[in-house]
Amino acid sequence: MAKGKDVRVKIILECTGCVRNGVNKESRGISRYITQKNRHNTPNRLELRKFCPYCYKHIIHGEIKK
Repeated sequence: MAKGKDVRVKIILECTGCVRNGVNKESRGISRYITQKNRHNTPNRLELRKFCPYCYKHIIHGEIKK
């Protein structure tokens, strides 16, 4: 059987607040989450509201390229 592209792919979500502000002296790094998405149901880039331990608040995490 021929294997096509996988329907479920692993993606990395990165904090948009940490990236936009740059890593300042108070922040220790950039928050990243690894998750999966269904390529057929969500062809666009995924954005989820997750907790960022560096910003100390819930903020939008966007999908980045690997």
